[in-house]
Amino acid sequence: DLTDPVRCNSIEEIRALREAHQQFQQSLSGAQNDFEVLAQLDRQIKNFNVGPNPYTWFTMEALEDTWRNLQKIIQERDVELAKEYQRQEENDRLRREFAKYANAFHHWITETRSSMMEGSGTLEAQLDATRRKAADVRAKRSDLKKIEDLGATLEEHLILDNRYTEHSTVGLAQQWDQLDQLGMRMQHNLEQQIQARNQSGVSEDALKEFSMMFKHFDKDKSGRLNHQEFKSCLRALGYDLPMVEEGQPDPEFEQILNVVDPNRDGYVSLQEYMAFMISRETENVTTSEEIENAFRAIAANERAYVTADDLYQNLTKEMAEYCMRRMKKYVDPKTGREVPNGYDYIDFTHTLFQN
Repeated sequence: DLTDPVRCNSIEEIRALREAHQQFQQSLSGAQNDFEVLAQLDRQIKNFNVGPNPYTWFTMEALEDTWRNLQKIIQERDVELAKEYQRQEENDRLRREFAKYANAFHHWITETRSSMMEGSGTLEAQLDATRRKAADVRAKRSDLKKIEDLGATLEEHLILDNRYTEHSTVGLAQQWDQLDQLGMRMQHNLEQQIQARNQSGVSEDALKEFSMMFKHFDKDKSGRLNHQEFKSCLRALGYDLPMVEEGQPDPEFEQILNVVDPNRDGYVSLQEYMAFMISRETENVTTSEEIENAFRAIAANERAYVTADDLYQNLTKEMAEYCMRRMKKYVDPKTGREVPNGYDYIDFTHTLFQN
């Protein structure tokens, strides 16, 4: 037992070994008494001047050598156990240090992902906030580097388990990279929404509703929906998708998936979803001529301009205000003067489709 190599995997194991060794050392007093009794018997036998003991091949000299060797081994064992205890204390300290940084980093990733997906305010405000968060994510790369260095130290010490954390260097690096990618996709998506609002006339409220509904079904804040979540999201937005049994063909939904998930990876990202919703909002608007004819239809006597009253009577308040903010005042080509309360829908339409 005393010569078995001292190699443990935890502080508890070395403590158990040291405790067992201490108990063994406490039992030595009894063995010492036995040894002294044997020595006394040996002296008595030698006083009779008789030959070797026929009942055993052990001699007192051999037992004395064994006893002295035992004392030496015990001292060596004390040193080995002390070294291993020190090593396990250092390993435990390394485990705790790695766990402290790894757990904090994972918590930060979770919180940042959640806040990134729960943007509020105008689209421009959300874009600014997302850009700041994306910059914070890239700045946090230094924290991940520290965790990677600590992980390398653990490997050098052959520490393969850590009860203080469930996170690994590889796992955290993957999560950081996914968060970095999410930030870039979110920025692109918000820029896409702003462009759609400014150029195609999709209202900001509609865009917010699409985004809000996506986030409602994105329970894990991953920035993507599986097909079942996506279907539920569409139904919540008013899509009349037929109810089908699991495993049964669903051609209507499959047509939608052909657009948003053509490679069938099983997920629909926020960017793919918003592109689909924006295209559905604007799918009936195909040419500038159609838009121009629509404005001409609401203008009295098919004149080349519309008034605020024309817009408010035929469009929603939000759409009317959108048009008036972006339409130029109409200038009469004959007089060169602005027509009071007149808006140039022809110039607006051409500008819209040029963009």
